[in-house]
Amino acid sequence: MKTLLKNGTVLNVFTGELLRENVLIAGDTVLGTGDYTDADADTVRDVTGCILCPGLTDGHIHIESTMLTPAELARAVLPHGTTAIVADPHEIANVCGTAGIDFMLEMSDDLPLHVYLTAPSCVPAMPLDESGAALSAADLAPYLANPRVPGLAEMMNYPGVLAGADFVMDKLRAAKAAGKVIDGHAPLLTGHDLDRYIAAGIQSDHECSSAAEGLERVRKGQWLMIRQGTAARNLEALLPLFAEPYCRRCLLVTDDRHPADLLSDGHIDSIIRLAVQAGKSAVTCIQMATIQAAQCFHLQRTGAIAPGYRADILVLSDLDRMAVRDVYSSGVRVVENGVCRPFDAPDLRAEKWSPVLHSFHLDALSPDDFHIEPQGNKCRVIGVIPGQLLTEEHIETLDFTKNNGIDTARDILKLAVIERHKGTGHRGLGYISGIGLRRGAIAASVSHDAHNLIVIGTNDADMAAAANRIRTLGGGCAAAADGEILAELPLPVAGLMSDADAETVAAQNRALNEAVRALGVPENISPFMNMAFVSLTVIPAIKMTTFGLADVQTQTLLDLFV
Repeated sequence: MKTLLKNGTVLNVFTGELLRENVLIAGDTVLGTGDYTDADADTVRDVTGCILCPGLTDGHIHIESTMLTPAELARAVLPHGTTAIVADPHEIANVCGTAGIDFMLEMSDDLPLHVYLTAPSCVPAMPLDESGAALSAADLAPYLANPRVPGLAEMMNYPGVLAGADFVMDKLRAAKAAGKVIDGHAPLLTGHDLDRYIAAGIQSDHECSSAAEGLERVRKGQWLMIRQGTAARNLEALLPLFAEPYCRRCLLVTDDRHPADLLSDGHIDSIIRLAVQAGKSAVTCIQMATIQAAQCFHLQRTGAIAPGYRADILVLSDLDRMAVRDVYSSGVRVVENGVCRPFDAPDLRAEKWSPVLHSFHLDALSPDDFHIEPQGNKCRVIGVIPGQLLTEEHIETLDFTKNNGIDTARDILKLAVIERHKGTGHRGLGYISGIGLRRGAIAASVSHDAHNLIVIGTNDADMAAAANRIRTLGGGCAAAADGEILAELPLPVAGLMSDADAETVAAQNRALNEAVRALGVPENISPFMNMAFVSLTVIPAIKMTTFGLADVQTQTLLDLFV
């Protein structure tokens, strides 16, 4: 079956030209571009006045962070022009091990969204993390042989790389031997240490938060992934890298984006719109999100509208606004007039996925479990930075005669991370600022990367109420005040993803956001996303683990009291 798209303007991502050409598709492949006529095709579709460009690729995303199953994510992003993603399943792997990776491979197979999975390099992220599983190089070997796995996922353990730790280097060697790409993650690393990190074979980074940091990586040969997610929003700081020649080594990625943001703002298309509004070229942005993403991951014959390339094509009614009318995936029109056509999804409820669907192992909690026994009045407090995953270490004087040190007037709240995989009873307790709650508490089973139960609150009773609701749900997010649950988002799939459709999850996501705004959280804070990264021990400066506060740089535990 041959399809002709005629009378459109084709964006050539190799040259940056806009050319009046017809496009002939044969099966799942572009047969050619040029002066093809109706006689050459079985089906003819007139796209007069439209721009044709390749389907967009998100070069670094965690499906689990969208809270959607792969099929529901496909339904959410296809109308926004995303036809491929490169996803790191290390979230579910940290909960369920190889069963989680197998689940993601099967649930994402044969979808109209092309899903590539990288092999998780850091399960757990760091030795201080208390995950549900631990994966070695031998565990990853079968996945590195899978053609849908283009590389080794983000190597977050940069201290282990610099130290030459065997368990880290074994994974890098295995990926190189398999001819796979190696993704990076090394925030603020610079100079000779960055040289050593890159020399280990690590080819990209998505953690840059300044133009100088990004420029150093581009100049040293890495691919720079420009990230604009729900919590980490680095686009504005990295706009200088959209200029020649630096833009030729850049990709656009979301990393972590919540469903309400996906449905309201969009996906990679939204990043392009923001960049265009900042004065950047839509053509340059699309090159970043198509051919350059394909080149980064060695995805052959994808990312362009050219002979022999996979026919992933967008029909745009407006280039600068990225107004997507139709989407073709492997030559099949999967979005028509902005609406995703129905498609079959794999069976989520197969008996073999029982470990994934029943992953919460924790006894009920009481307010006493959140009490901190004073050992002085000066404490380390984690400081959240709006729009960043980086945190700061603050030393604050707390009054333990009132509410166990919590001081909402100064935005100093209590923080807890509680082990939920194996019932160890381990609890890390401390304080956090920058969230803005004035009353109540929030809790979630999404806490990177070990995904233990995390809770932030203004009092111990509401913290216990929110935490116990997550336990009852078997995973999710919740907001509580005065002992009552104000809003919740159940996440029964590994405590990370919903089994509901995207619209339902987005509505629950919005209701949670509205609830926390009513509890005092300002608009510039995404509390559940920011909270989820407060436990990630690979992004400076200090984080909370199930064992207590941790210094990211030294990978040692810190005393709460100074």
